[in-house]
Amino acid sequence: MTYQAQTLTNSDSWAATADLSTVRQKLLDLFCQLAYQEGDFVLSSGQRSSYYINGKHVTLHPLGALAVGRILLSLLPSGTEAVAGLTLGADPIVSAVSVVSAYENKPIAALIIRKEAKGYGTKAYIEGPKLPDGAKVVVVEDTITTGQSAMKAVERLKEAGYTVNQVISLVDRQQGAAQFYQSVGLNFEAVFTIPELEKRYRELGD
Repeated sequence: MTYQAQTLTNSDSWAATADLSTVRQKLLDLFCQLAYQEGDFVLSSGQRSSYYINGKHVTLHPLGALAVGRILLSLLPSGTEAVAGLTLGADPIVSAVSVVSAYENKPIAALIIRKEAKGYGTKAYIEGPKLPDGAKVVVVEDTITTGQSAMKAVERLKEAGYTVNQVISLVDRQQGAAQFYQSVGLNFEAVFTIPELEKRYRELGD
């Protein structure tokens, strides 16, 4: 489905006004329509796959971003001070959560983790507001396979003195991430699993 900018109608206001159960279902449909493809693909991990998910087609969509912000904000543990993730996939996600949190009067900072340290100035790995030592940060990701990419963000945040106990992904490909996070003492949660996307994709195609 190709995105076209247009004025939203009342029926398009679900991302802002619907209950979270409805928002989750509509977000699932967006993933199936905009992000999910079937074919022969090679993933960043080097593994071959019969499907590919480009989550940025949803997280950079106006309704998708708002829906992602609302859903993830509702999943954050009490006391969370920031959401963070590895650039580039997590960039629109942390921004969406932070903006929605401000509207809901539950301000959460957004942090972006560089893959390589900035080569000038402070040479920092982490972009965003400086938080107090020990601040509670949740790492987010659009799609998780083995969990290694998001783990890089966890490690950088811990090196900076922050507390990280949880990773949340929009989609879990169920290829080892949950088991990996359990083995390193991290809580893990996903909004959707790949079987759920595949099932809904076929329903929408019928």
